[in-house]
Amino acid sequence: MTLQMIIALAIVILMIGMIMSDKFAFGAPPLVAACLMVLTGVSTIKDAFAGFIDTNVIMIAGFLAVMAGLQKTRLMKKIQSVMSNLAVKGGFTAYVLLIIVVMLGASLMAGMTGYYVMILTIASTIPYNKKLPNSKLLMPLGFASGRALIPVNVAFFLGFSNSLLKSAKYNGVIPMAKFSVMIVFMSVAFLVWTLIAYRILPDYDINKDKETEVEKKQNVQVSTLPLWKENVTYIAFIASVVGMMCANSMGEIAYILPGVATAVLCLIHVFDFKEARNNFFSPLIIMMASVIGVANGLANTGFTAMVGKAIAKSMGGSVSPFILVLMFCMLTSACATLTGSNIGTLLIFAPIGIATCMSLGLNPIGLAAAVTVSAWGGGFLPIDGMPAMILGMGNYKLAQFFKYAIPMYLIQIIGLAIGAVVVFPM
Repeated sequence: MTLQMIIALAIVILMIGMIMSDKFAFGAPPLVAACLMVLTGVSTIKDAFAGFIDTNVIMIAGFLAVMAGLQKTRLMKKIQSVMSNLAVKGGFTAYVLLIIVVMLGASLMAGMTGYYVMILTIASTIPYNKKLPNSKLLMPLGFASGRALIPVNVAFFLGFSNSLLKSAKYNGVIPMAKFSVMIVFMSVAFLVWTLIAYRILPDYDINKDKETEVEKKQNVQVSTLPLWKENVTYIAFIASVVGMMCANSMGEIAYILPGVATAVLCLIHVFDFKEARNNFFSPLIIMMASVIGVANGLANTGFTAMVGKAIAKSMGGSVSPFILVLMFCMLTSACATLTGSNIGTLLIFAPIGIATCMSLGLNPIGLAAAVTVSAWGGGFLPIDGMPAMILGMGNYKLAQFFKYAIPMYLIQIIGLAIGAVVVFPM
């Protein structure tokens, strides 16, 4: 290893430690790391801050603002109404339909904290029904809120995957349609397990020992937007998604469409400029833009390629693409779950996986896409965010949680790896 490799690796480890410590503002650690890359001479200013003019980052920044507008529509209220009506009917059919309804909602809202909080809040207010106990609903619905049945809101993951490929000096762009189809494999695997798991989920009233609050039922805010503004918001969202899907043929115009849509929504007062600015320049965007520069610095030293070649050599020349993708997906998702650092973990394993593929003469697109999605595909430990809320709000015992969550995790990761090698032949 060269001195530059050692310095770059030390900076990346420092960044990951800062992210995991939760002592620093979200988005700050990779920005600090990018600055250190320049100060130590590992990277140039142009490379370290290339993420801030990256077309994928600009596209996602605008899309986050459009999504903020979409959350102000009556869509959430309609989802709540449908769920409540289905739960009253009870039975396995209602269970299946509820899961599908939440997964359809996740097609637009997957990955958004507000969506899973809303779903868990609604599920926790559903009264106990012997035909469909709320204890059989809350955990599957919580996890379903992150599994899109018809993935259209994939901008963040797609942009990250393309940025990782770009940092690895691979000339190729992942088509949005194919990326979405890969995610469908994962979602279908989740759905199959969830339907099987109906019989093993516990039967009790999750609110038996809780003080019922009528206000919980009103937890989802009703939209106050005029109908015409809602319609413009839907058009803005659709235009943004279509632009992202046709980015390869439309060129740079596609990347700026979400930004234009944001400007339109701001001008008609779906949200004010402050809210638009907070979404367009959110800590998430700063995080994403900065880590691209950090990944560039690490790759430029030759460290990533060196590790990739070492792994490729240890595997020999006859490794199965499926096993390779599955291995990196499981490493990434398991470490992300254990550390709570999705992006930090992704930055460790994705570049190495891409470099390994390139050293073996394999197309790295499928691995880059799958590993990026897998970083947010854990949840088998209730130590953070949604899994912790599921355990607490459902009054589940840890054994009951593991009985559902661990098989769910394994099955959906296998589904993701299958989808990657089928959709993106290596």
